[in-house]
This record gives sequence, structure tokens and C-alpha cells, in this order.
Amino acid sequence: MLDEVAKLRADAEAAIAAAGDADVLEELRVRLLGRKSELTGVLRGIGELPAEQRGPVGSAANEARQAIEAALSARLAGLEGGELEARLADDAIDVTLPGVAPVAPGHLHLITQTRREIEDVFVGLGYRVLEGPEIEHDYYNFTALNHPPGHPARMVQDTFYVDPATLPDGIVNEEGLPPGPRDVVLRTHTSPMQIRAMEAQGPPIFVVVPGTVYRRDSDATHTPMFSQVEGLAVGPGISLADLAGTLEEAARALFGPERRTRLKPDYFPFTEPSVQVDVSCFACGGTGELDDGSRDSLCKGTGWIEILGAGMVDPNVFGFVRKRGYDPDTTQGFAFGMGIERIAMLKHGIPDLRKFFENDVRMLGQFS
Repeated sequence: MLDEVAKLRADAEAAIAAAGDADVLEELRVRLLGRKSELTGVLRGIGELPAEQRGPVGSAANEARQAIEAALSARLAGLEGGELEARLADDAIDVTLPGVAPVAPGHLHLITQTRREIEDVFVGLGYRVLEGPEIEHDYYNFTALNHPPGHPARMVQDTFYVDPATLPDGIVNEEGLPPGPRDVVLRTHTSPMQIRAMEAQGPPIFVVVPGTVYRRDSDATHTPMFSQVEGLAVGPGISLADLAGTLEEAARALFGPERRTRLKPDYFPFTEPSVQVDVSCFACGGTGELDDGSRDSLCKGTGWIEILGAGMVDPNVFGFVRKRGYDPDTTQGFAFGMGIERIAMLKHGIPDLRKFFENDVRMLGQFS
């Protein structure tokens, strides 16, 4: 019986030493020291042993029980200490870090990115970047740009007119008088800066004017507010060929070196002759057909996409700045205007202009 008690003790101590966590250790305690354990059975059966064995067996069994209890306590303390160290390691806090997770950095809106790209192209061609007022006099927005009274663009269904009562004191019209109810508008294009730039500087002049403009339009390809870049180049001997070369270089810089451009007759009040500028289609390469032989929907099968309007500055426009050295009979130059949203839509395949203004970060985040 003494050998049996010694074996129980040795097996118990080995099992306790091998226990991996407190739950396993608790199961061992119940199995080794519980009411149905073998050691408890030995202690209960001592009275049935011969008299000479009762003392030695009882003493050995009690020592085994005390040794097992001590081993259980020591192993539990060791396991709890290890678990605590593990939790401390896992939950360690670096007090040198900020208490709030840093916000992810933002990025420029795609329209701003495209505007700066266009500016960079023309700055590289020798142009200066100017900005002008968004609330503009009728004189600069229409009259000096060869839009005579009665021109359709002046109609209230096309133009936002500003109540003069809301304007700061000191604002006057071209006659030096307070503006009347149709003298002040939200500019419909950035072209008024053509006149303002020429009033401030004699020829030659090479400027581009980016900015926000306003028209009464609202659909998938038009919004009441949009962005535009106006360009003006005036100098000795400037011709339509210079316009074509400038815009082809800009188109290749914006859309890729393989792009081609073409000019088609058009009409704008402040240019004569006027042209529409097209660029060869990005999807079909100018063929009008996709690789599978189907008609290209982007260019509608023509192989060309309209990107902007342009032309030679009408002599009538130079007449409004004659005093600054722009003789309508001898001065030559060209002007062009492009919508920044349209350029961004074409470059990035965006089908709906309104997506630029919905502030959906899922869409805008693609262009970070």
C-alpha cells in the first residue's frame, strides 16, 4: 500500500507540473483530491488495514495529500504570474504615442488637381496665371466681349444677375454710376479677365485664367457652378497656326503624347474665326471602333472628342482696349476656353459631372 501511495503522489506531481493553465489545474485538483479520488479512497480505507499498516500508510497518505496541495498552489501561482505577464505584454501602452489615433491625411480634390495640371502645362508654355472676380460687371462679362444688348447669353434664363443692393459701397459700373439691376452678374465665363488683363498691360500678353463660373444649367453634364480656364495670347504675327500648335501641345501634355487634335469651324461672339478643338479618342485611338469591332460609345464612332472652344480674338474686342495699345486694325491674338470638369471627366472616365460635388469619399478617394 505504501508503494501505491508513493506512485499516486509521483503521478500527481508530474501531472501538476505539466498543467498548462488554471482550468486544467482545477480539473486536476478535483481528480486528485476530490471525494472520489484514489488518495481519498486510501485515507478512507485505512481502518480496514491491519493494525501494523495503519500508521505508516495513514502518515504517507497525509504527506502525499499535503504535497499535492502544495504543488497545486505553487503551480497555480506560477500560471497566474505567467498569464499576468502575457496580458501586460499584450496590453502594453506606449505613453509616448498620441492619445487619439491620427486622422488620415487628406488630398486635393480632383478638380483642383486637374486645374493645377492645366496651369502647369501653360506656365511651361510661357503663360502667366491670373485670377479675377466671380461677381462681375456686365461690361466685362458681356459688352467688352462683343455680346451686344439683346444677345441671348444676357437673358435671365441663362445668367445669374446680382441685386445691386447686396453689393459693397463704392461699386460702380463702366459709366461711374451705381450698378443697375442688370449691371452685375455672377460671371458666366472667366473671359472677362481678357479685358481686365489688357487694360492693365499692353501687348504682348500671354495669360491663362482659371476660376469658378456660373450658368443656369443642371444635368449630368452641366451644373450651375463649374470651373473654367480661359487663355489669351496677343503678340506680333500670332496666327491661327499658333493657336493650333499651342492647343495640340497642351492636349498631348494632358491626355498623352499619342493624342492628335483637329480644328472645326464654330462660332463664339468674341473670336473670329472661331473653332472647336477635338482630340483623338482615348478608347478607340481615333478609329471609332473598339477592339471587338463594336462602335465606340465614348466618341460616338467619330474617333474624336470635343475638348474646348477657341479662335482668333475679334477686332471688336481689341476696340475696347485701344487706349492700352491694342489697335484693332493691326493687333492679332487668340483666345480659348476649356471646362476643367470636362477635362477631368475625359481623363479619368467619370460619367456624371455631379459626382464631383456629391463629396462621396469612395469616389474622390480614388484620386489621392
